[in-house]
Amino acid sequence: MATNREELSKAVRDAVRHFWRTRERQAKTQGARSGDRDRGARSAVTGGAHLDGFAELIRKLIVEAGISETAVHRRTRVELPGYYRAEKKWDLVVVVDGRLFATIEFKAQVGPSFGNNYNNRTEEALGNATDYWAAYREGAFRGSPKPWLGYLMLLEDATGSTRPVSVAEPHFPVFNEFRDASYAKR
Repeated sequence: MATNREELSKAVRDAVRHFWRTRERQAKTQGARSGDRDRGARSAVTGGAHLDGFAELIRKLIVEAGISETAVHRRTRVELPGYYRAEKKWDLVVVVDGRLFATIEFKAQVGPSFGNNYNNRTEEALGNATDYWAAYREGAFRGSPKPWLGYLMLLEDATGSTRPVSVAEPHFPVFNEFRDASYAKR
């Protein structure tokens, strides 16, 4: 499959293409029978399959690296215990011989509302990671060595994601990394 750089680049392009085509298809078909549609661009993503191309690519890479297909879980058997909540459904979970090996979450960020969505995705990723590592620390994954935690974010290359974002500093200065930085750079 993706044994060299060229094949991997093609597989990533295919996953991006799948993302945009699935968004378009879901936006057109949502509510076709019931008449209920989400507002704005939300109808393009609530079907949930738009990032399947990336999930499948990562699954194939894991299997190609020597992990059994039966150890890689998507859609089912993806619940893991949390520390601040009973459990969370992750997008991809790898359990080898009863030990947690890796966990991956897939998210996308497209315009036009980059500012609000960027902050929400950041808080979500940090919250999920905090919960995950607290659960690990407290032994929720029963003797598993420290697992790998991944978060894949697909960000639309658009003016709203690539132009510098202003910052408000009414009391204290922001860190220099945020000055004149776009959402893509952040």
